[in-house]
Amino acid sequence: MADTLQYPPGCAYIDGRYVPMAEAKISVLDWGLLRSDATYDVVHVWKGRFFRLDAHVARFRAGIGKLRMQLSMSDGKLTGVLAECVRRSGLDDAYVEMILTRGVSPTFSRDPRDAVNTFIAFAVPLGSVANDEQMARGLDLHISNVQRIAPESVDPTVKNYHWLDLVAGLYAAYDSGAENVILVDAAGRISEGPGFNVFAVTGGRVTTPDRGVLEGITRRTALELLAEMGVEARAAPLGVAELKAADEAFITSTAGGIMPIGRIDVDPIGAGAPGPLTRRLTDLYWAKHVDPAWSVAVADLPAGGPS
Repeated sequence: MADTLQYPPGCAYIDGRYVPMAEAKISVLDWGLLRSDATYDVVHVWKGRFFRLDAHVARFRAGIGKLRMQLSMSDGKLTGVLAECVRRSGLDDAYVEMILTRGVSPTFSRDPRDAVNTFIAFAVPLGSVANDEQMARGLDLHISNVQRIAPESVDPTVKNYHWLDLVAGLYAAYDSGAENVILVDAAGRISEGPGFNVFAVTGGRVTTPDRGVLEGITRRTALELLAEMGVEARAAPLGVAELKAADEAFITSTAGGIMPIGRIDVDPIGAGAPGPLTRRLTDLYWAKHVDPAWSVAVADLPAGGPS
């Protein structure tokens, strides 16, 4: 069975070694597997340059602290490992993930303080929430009745693998004929989708949900770029009716950037195609990828350590 499994091209770093993706393994006793006790972050490389690497590393560090884990390597060592994964993968455009799991307790103790935390990193080909066709016409989304995990239960600002609510919502979307899903919170307001934040444009003003969502780096980037464009943008409660009545709407993710919404629950958003503000923002977003103030070349980062 193992010989028939297929893995994407790429390179991983685990147990202090760089290995092909097919050889990147964790223990079945790792709390990351057994209890989804882990945090992670994803940064992308486009045309050989990391985009907003420092912001992703800072968020990763913040998540580690909130989960009371320990990562002994310095930021310089960490970025070096990420860069080395990309270099060894041979990829110009890459999806680069850094992970810290609670790890394994030598005695299989149920006390999380006994576990030795495990660091993993890998680089694989860059993917997108939306494919080329969906980018051109806008995504067809479904708003699910499945509620997003409450922030009082799991802190959404710590990037995590608690996705069973999102997966249930995805199946509801597929059953309805849609391509992806947006979940609501306990008050019935818009929250987020699987790995993306949501934005609505109404009367030239932009709103993105302010509570119970991951504070995405691409979300932050969109808000900063909208300010640069002179567009009023805010994080505030966003109702379902407000989103459906928007002039245009889009989602944001490290996996794809700025991506237009064409329809929600069959009904078109605005003209049912990418709107003018979404297109302008998308163009500016990708232009920033070659700006040294926003990106760094993989080649300019140090080597990442052991083989």
